[in-house]
Amino acid sequence: MKAKVPKDFKAPDLTPYDGMSDLSHHLSNFGSRMYLTDASDATRCKAFPTTLTKIVIKWFDSLPPRTITSFDDLAKKFQARFSIQKDKTKHTPSLLGIKQEDRENLRSYMKRFNKAYLDIQNFLTEAAIMGLINGL
Repeated sequence: MKAKVPKDFKAPDLTPYDGMSDLSHHLSNFGSRMYLTDASDATRCKAFPTTLTKIVIKWFDSLPPRTITSFDDLAKKFQARFSIQKDKTKHTPSLLGIKQEDRENLRSYMKRFNKAYLDIQNFLTEAAIMGLINGL
C-alpha cells in the first residue's frame, strides 16, 4: 500500500470485468498491458481494481487488509473466486453439430461455421473440413 504509482502511469483501458465473462481473458489482457508499461508488481495490484465493475469491486474490497503479498497472489484469489465463469473449451467434433438451416444461404452458414471454428484452440483441419461438408 505504501508503494507509489509513477506519475506518468496510465491505467489500462479495458472492458471492466463484470464477474460473468472469462476471467482468464481479462487477466491475460491486463497482464499484457501492464507488461507494455513495465509496471511494478505494486502498481499492478493498485491498477487491477480499476478494471473491475462495481459488483466485482465489492469482492476486492472484502479482502482482508494486508493479505495480498503480490499480484500473483491477487490473481490466484481472483481466479479462485470467479473461476466458474471460465469459458468452456470447445473441440473440433463440436463442429459436427453445425448444420445449414433450411432456407439459410451458404454465406450465412459459412459465417456461423467459421465463428465456431475460431473458438476451437487445437483444431484438426481434416475434422473441420469433414464438419463443414457434413453440415451442408
